[in-house]
Amino acid sequence: MPDRGGSPSGPRMRVGRPSRRARTLLMTLGVLAVLAMAFVMFAGFWTDWLWYRSVEYSSVFTTTLWTKIGLFAVFGLLMGLAVGLNIWLAYRLRPPLSAMSLEQQSLDRYRMGVAPFKKWVLLAVTVLVGLIAGASASGQWRTWLLWVNGVKFGQKDPQFGLDVAFYAFDLPWYRFLLAFGFAAAVLSLIAAAITHYLYGGLRITSPGARATAAATGHLSVLLGIFVSLKAVAYWLDRYGLAVKSSDFKATGNWTGLRYVDANAYLPAKTILFCIAAICAVLFFATLWRRTWQLPVIGFGLMVLSAVLIGGLYPAIVQKFQVQPNEQAKEAPYIQKNIDATRKAYAIDSTKPENYSGKSTVKAKDQLRTDADSAASYRVLDPNIVSPTFQQLEQKRKYYQFPTTLDVDRYQGKDTVIGLRELNIKGIPKRNWINDHFTYTHGYGAIMAMGTQTDANGSPVFTESGLPTTGDVGEYQQRIYYGEKTDQYSIVGGPQKELDYEENGEKTTSYKEKSGVSLSGAFNRAAYAVAFSEPQILYSGAIGEGSRILYNRTPKERVEAVAPWLTIDGDAYPAVVKGRIQWIVDAYTTTNGYPYASRTTLGDTTADSLTVGNQQRAVVAQQNQVNYIRNSVKATVDAYDGTVNLYQWDTQDPVLKTWMKAFPGTVKAKSAINADLMEHLRYPQDMFKVQRELLTRYHVTDPAQFYSGSDAWQVPDDPTNKDGNAVPPYYLSMKMPGDAAQRFSLTTTFTPNGRPNLGGFMAVDADATSKEYGRLRLLRVTEDVPGPAQVQSKLNGLPDVAQFVRDMKGADSDIQYGNLLTVPLDGGFLYVEPVYAQGRNALYPLLKKVAVSYVDADQPDGDTTKDTTVFEDNLTNALNAVFGVEAPTPPTTPPPGTTPPPPTSNDAALKAAIADAQKAYDAGEAALAKGDWTAYGKAQEDLQEALQRAADAGAKLKSTGTGG
Repeated sequence: MPDRGGSPSGPRMRVGRPSRRARTLLMTLGVLAVLAMAFVMFAGFWTDWLWYRSVEYSSVFTTTLWTKIGLFAVFGLLMGLAVGLNIWLAYRLRPPLSAMSLEQQSLDRYRMGVAPFKKWVLLAVTVLVGLIAGASASGQWRTWLLWVNGVKFGQKDPQFGLDVAFYAFDLPWYRFLLAFGFAAAVLSLIAAAITHYLYGGLRITSPGARATAAATGHLSVLLGIFVSLKAVAYWLDRYGLAVKSSDFKATGNWTGLRYVDANAYLPAKTILFCIAAICAVLFFATLWRRTWQLPVIGFGLMVLSAVLIGGLYPAIVQKFQVQPNEQAKEAPYIQKNIDATRKAYAIDSTKPENYSGKSTVKAKDQLRTDADSAASYRVLDPNIVSPTFQQLEQKRKYYQFPTTLDVDRYQGKDTVIGLRELNIKGIPKRNWINDHFTYTHGYGAIMAMGTQTDANGSPVFTESGLPTTGDVGEYQQRIYYGEKTDQYSIVGGPQKELDYEENGEKTTSYKEKSGVSLSGAFNRAAYAVAFSEPQILYSGAIGEGSRILYNRTPKERVEAVAPWLTIDGDAYPAVVKGRIQWIVDAYTTTNGYPYASRTTLGDTTADSLTVGNQQRAVVAQQNQVNYIRNSVKATVDAYDGTVNLYQWDTQDPVLKTWMKAFPGTVKAKSAINADLMEHLRYPQDMFKVQRELLTRYHVTDPAQFYSGSDAWQVPDDPTNKDGNAVPPYYLSMKMPGDAAQRFSLTTTFTPNGRPNLGGFMAVDADATSKEYGRLRLLRVTEDVPGPAQVQSKLNGLPDVAQFVRDMKGADSDIQYGNLLTVPLDGGFLYVEPVYAQGRNALYPLLKKVAVSYVDADQPDGDTTKDTTVFEDNLTNALNAVFGVEAPTPPTTPPPGTTPPPPTSNDAALKAAIADAQKAYDAGEAALAKGDWTAYGKAQEDLQEALQRAADAGAKLKSTGTGG
């Protein structure tokens, strides 16, 4: 039975302190846990440092890191000191509590609860706000580096006469400082007010004065600081008008001052600055007057002025001065916007050239001859033939090609190229060793002529096989870095890699210094944590010489070593001096160019190829920009991952600023070798941004710009039904007045809301050309069918309908290729390849070529105004569209007749043809074997035989004995 005290019967249980061994164990576990957490946090930092050091861009890592640390420390300390100092000051200014009211008595328990910990509370609040402020400030490292390294543009804004660098580099930093000041003032004011209230300096319900004199003075000074900052904000807002975005019905997205800004908002901001400065002085004066009356009146006046002067007055000006005659009032400001926008996007030298669309040549034979030299018509569409490359040249399931191939130039010819990259999903047996050690790289660059296909409609490869052979010669074919290579690989150690399989399995071991060494246990542990892969720590497949490769896509590597660049969506490969180099175009941008209208890069660069394909999406540091330059050309070696940045635009002040911030990271333009220069081209995303701006800014007259009567649009891609913009196309072609073809990037325009052709633009895309980057814009002055109309007419042809029925009957899918547009003798020539893919076929083949020639000089209803044909190949289509008959082949004598006896010229012609065929076959055999000596000899024999055939044919014609 329990006793009266409630104690249980039996022996008592004693609960003592843990033993020393238990305490030691718990302490050890705690220390280990802390160390483990610290190592986890440190692993990410350490692996980043190792990666930057491996690519020899450690200065980018250290500059960025120390800048972030400096901003974090300085602004975190300033915010912590500001808030902590005001809490401490409010506590020191607390009144004596001898006569306590009921309100103060209820607060007394809070004061007593805080009293033992007040130093710790003060420290905690100070540290917390400091950490938050420091973290926010560290994110402004780009703003700081631009401000401290800013280079002058040498161009002044038309309103204030300040260099553009003030808006691009200085104003963003001043705005950050102002925002930080506001945050510090508000937090200090709140913290001080709470402290004053807690210790009796402020009273809410108690009778008598609501605030002590000390509290009044303290809070008034903080309010005075806040209002002073507001005055500074009003002053900066004056300059902010030059880069302010607004919606203007004449232009849509508008940047810069309009009439109401210059004549209402600008003077209003100046007046409000003066009122705010006076109001701040009144707040500071409470240190002597100890009354809130004047500052409150001043603050109320400032608020009222902001409503009346800053809001109502501009609305009145807009309503009664601008709207009745908006075009005349806005004309000077529209002109400033036009000039600044054209300058900011490098389209200021682009002037529309009138192009009637009327053919200047009427002779059909001449048109047909001119069509041959007008362009190298690319019938191999890189957006369609990837499955064909995949089927014919994949060789193994663990290889793959990109969805969209690239167009480049080799030996002066347009060439479609794709790399045979590693496809991790195609590995026969998936496991950690195979995924990351055995299957590590792709193999070879596959190329095909852009202007030809074989008799079956397949590509004519100029580089093919495994390993590849062809026109390029010997080069390093292993591809460790590519667009499809997004997994890490561990190479160079005990585990051998599969090189390729062709007549047996070949193995290799990576010998380059690329990647990060895993020989040390510490690095292995760091990567095991960073990649959440514990096997990296203890796997026997990792040993002496092992290196880990990651961040392997070209755009990812360039963005990492130059985090201040915007990366073009299309990185493309080229074989340069025996190495595969990825070429990446990069841009410098800003959204602080005064008066230049902004554009959204993600939207502007989207087209029918990029939608749903993130691989081709632009990597933008700023999505909203109003200045862009293709200032850097970058290369990434596909074998060792070496990244090189080359200065391309030597005049760009934004690039010069970043080169000051990161010295030594960008090489001089002169360092680009001649072989690489042959493969550099005008970038697509830059071109797409410029063409979007030129839909409106090809007009330079303010009145016409305001009316929008000549506004254009980029047409939708007529070859698909997604409703996305037509992509620009690379091809070699001649613009009107040019003597020879130029490798160009082209696009079409249509008038707003209409399908006819409004304009055509091409840029010289060949980096070796003296006129590289020259934009030529043709304004079509007559009614000429646009791409959608040409496609619609093509779809309505009886031959097309029959072809579609036949293909559908054979269970085949039809794909329309790129619709190329080429100016020709005053008119326009449209060329479109058409592909078909049968149910049992794994890839599309070129089956037809559609050609249209549009000539506005013909009356409506005349069939020659828009002649569209649908033929088996390009040659037949060009012959048909111009009504030129192909040479008639020799006829077979009717049965029962005796053919004339062969003459000596007949025999010579037949012998020459036979020799030509023999030489051609010998050349193809030598090409397949890579025997270039034999190939050269066969080409010489072929030329000699063809010359003999031509001579014999001429003799036959002269004697009248030819068939």
